[in-house]
Amino acid sequence: MTDTRYTFDAEKLEKLRKESPWKSEAKYFKDVCVSPTAIVKMMTHCQSGVDKGIRKGGNPIEVMGLLLGRPDPQTPKTLVVTDVFPLPIEGFETRVIADDEDVVNHMIALGESLENTRKEKFMGWYHSHPFDLGPNSHCFLSSTDITTQLQWQRMEDPHGNPFLAMVVDPLRSMAKETPQVKAFRVYPPEYSSSVANECPDGSIIADEKERLEKWGSCWNRYYELDIDYFMSNSARRVMDILTKNLWMNTLSLNSLESESRKQYPDRIEKVAETIKKADATGFAASLMEKRSMPGLSSSSGPVRGGASSGGLSSSEGGSSSTRASSKKAEEIGEACDELVDFASEKIHEGFTQIAKKSIFS
Repeated sequence: MTDTRYTFDAEKLEKLRKESPWKSEAKYFKDVCVSPTAIVKMMTHCQSGVDKGIRKGGNPIEVMGLLLGRPDPQTPKTLVVTDVFPLPIEGFETRVIADDEDVVNHMIALGESLENTRKEKFMGWYHSHPFDLGPNSHCFLSSTDITTQLQWQRMEDPHGNPFLAMVVDPLRSMAKETPQVKAFRVYPPEYSSSVANECPDGSIIADEKERLEKWGSCWNRYYELDIDYFMSNSARRVMDILTKNLWMNTLSLNSLESESRKQYPDRIEKVAETIKKADATGFAASLMEKRSMPGLSSSSGPVRGGASSGGLSSSEGGSSSTRASSKKAEEIGEACDELVDFASEKIHEGFTQIAKKSIFS
């Protein structure tokens, strides 16, 4: 199957494009297969935006590029990304769009050239979300992203070219030492999910604050596709040789990149400030008061996640102290999540060092 991703039956592909079954089903596509070339170029480009912004003394810069590929005739509900092409477009926060006339003309000319030479089309776009590290990934679609993606889908989908959006979190990728990237498609405006509180990944999150933190304000307007990576048999043989001959060098490398290590003090300081701002004494007192109120058992569960599901008999929203304790619980909960994330990375680094010592000592 891996080699077949690089080739395709032109007649079957043309037939699939003409039928365009995705036009009648909002969640038609389920998977995305990405080539090594595409993911490496994508991650390198997104990391360059981080480096460029920091070198200028500011925040990391968002970047954007185009995806080259096609729907797969053999597995029609799968999209295949074979290559990517960075664009000279930069932005900040949740806004990065291709609205420059020269850039648009470049995209059109490049697209026509690739269709004639490689027989593939631009079938999507990617951009980065280089925001501060936190408990959740920043791979989501903002309202601007939704508008951009919906325009692409309206232009390309009816003509047999289903369009895809991919979002990269470069800072989290460095911290986790693995690509943090997700793929999305946008629902038509008239679509409404039959499942209440269904998030883009299919999970059900009842808490609105948690949904917004994880998926953004437009969480119900798009859905996530599973990502898989493919490699040709020839490339796999080369990787096997490199792994066999260079495994010692791989183990001897430091497990975390220098850029990631430099971020550790900032992450610790951020968590410390959060905990410092939360008045521990006041929080504990308000929590005890909350647990002693009628309608709440002493084992009401973890305090993180907002208001309790138990009823408050004394007033509509509970006392001001209850609301204060709930807010502080959320703040401390988020700080704890970040600490767990950080500790997991350090434990992973420690295990790597132990493995090195066992092998080389």
